[in-house]
Amino acid sequence: MSAVLEETPVAVDGRANGGGARAVLELARLEARRLVLSVPVLIAFVLYAVLIVWRTRSSWDGFPVLQDADRSTQGWPLLVGFAVLLSANFAALRSRRHHTEEWFGALVMPRGRRTAAHVLSLVPVVLLTAVFVGGQFGWEALKPGAVGQGSPAELLVGPLTVLLLGAGGILLARLVASAWAAPLLGVFFLFTSMLGSLPLGGEAGAWLSPVVSTSGGQPLPSDLIGRPAAWHALYLAGVALCLAFLAVLAGGGRGAAVKAGLAVALVMGLVGGVAQSRGESAELVAARERASVSPEKEQKCVERDGTTYCAFEEWMPRTADWADVVDRVRSLTGDEARDRSLLVRQRIEARYGLESDSAIPPLTRRDQVTVGTEWGGNRVPEFSAAVAAVLVAGSEQAGSQVCDGRMVTVMWLALSWQDDPMDALRRVRLDDSVQGSAIVLSPTDPLSMTAGQTDVVRRLLEKPADGVAAKVREHWSELTSPKLTTARAAELLGVAGPDEADSCGA
Repeated sequence: MSAVLEETPVAVDGRANGGGARAVLELARLEARRLVLSVPVLIAFVLYAVLIVWRTRSSWDGFPVLQDADRSTQGWPLLVGFAVLLSANFAALRSRRHHTEEWFGALVMPRGRRTAAHVLSLVPVVLLTAVFVGGQFGWEALKPGAVGQGSPAELLVGPLTVLLLGAGGILLARLVASAWAAPLLGVFFLFTSMLGSLPLGGEAGAWLSPVVSTSGGQPLPSDLIGRPAAWHALYLAGVALCLAFLAVLAGGGRGAAVKAGLAVALVMGLVGGVAQSRGESAELVAARERASVSPEKEQKCVERDGTTYCAFEEWMPRTADWADVVDRVRSLTGDEARDRSLLVRQRIEARYGLESDSAIPPLTRRDQVTVGTEWGGNRVPEFSAAVAAVLVAGSEQAGSQVCDGRMVTVMWLALSWQDDPMDALRRVRLDDSVQGSAIVLSPTDPLSMTAGQTDVVRRLLEKPADGVAAKVREHWSELTSPKLTTARAAELLGVAGPDEADSCGA
């Protein structure tokens, strides 16, 4: 009869053998390579790159506002973060899955240092995320139509989110020896991210979420944004580092550096968390009020070919694009309108915050036109319609009330010069149609077209623009008269009349 003796491996203190930091860094390098090349992380980065290329090529219609473009970099890194959460947790649980945890006690590197190596392995994937974020934002910034300025603190959110989720995965591996814990944590983060906040309620609760999105409103000048971006970045960094040091502590690291690091991270998280929830300052509220009610006090003006353009400083490069539209519309009018001086003023409604999409009331003063902070795409025919309405009716308020045959004149002036007039007609109408009655969008109050006016405008846009332009100049006085009917406008311009009567006249 024989006996088999099993001996428990004796733990050896790595500090006595001088393994120290070099061994931790070497293991971190090995784990970082495994992490970056893991299937979930590779798929996440490939998908991230595809999303950047697909979205950024046509984003903002080629005219990005950089203080909004920086925030658009924050959502997609969550894909990488979830993949890193799963892969880092999977790596930290490797010894348990392979049933080799007890044998690691015989090595020169204790469990706490191995955990520290896993934490350090997150650094390359975080830096790679920062490269993707910088590439996405840089692409927007290099577009010829870009205006404004981005916030470095907003750009840090994506990489810090990846660090936070990765550290959370490692900590979870040290607390719960289950492969199901990380996917459940990922689902929780996905759920809270979709809601836009952690389930604490209120604005303060929203800022406890890694990504706080604000969308739906018009772009605002960078000094009116009012987001506590720097404090939020400090908060995210503090929480991420806190999770990292807690993971090392849970793994057995009891050194003074770990405890000191945890204390510093807690302070960072608390200071950032409290500061980011203080709300909007009285100075910001007052500045938004001035910009909304009295924009002329905050703007610069420039004159181009008899028209004055006033805009917030960050949008001054766009005055050339606005001038091109004004000149094209005015070149089609009669002599009286062609020589009139216009004032194009940029206007915003900032009093209700970034997510507000409040309407801007039309200007009542003669020969003044509103332009917004967005440009490109549908904004071009909308602004063109506003310019045409002022040239025909005299003011924005009067133009918004036009329902007679002058609407034919307005819409032909607004659309005939564009590359695809019929497509522009479709895009400027609320229902995206070229038949029937519809609402016509503009920077302020919308205009309205009857079904008969639509018939006539469509027929005019199908004719050569030069021939119609000659008739517009010849009959300008009658085509801008409030007594004009749609049928008479069609007769003057040489097309068939409307298929049905106007609501404002025959």
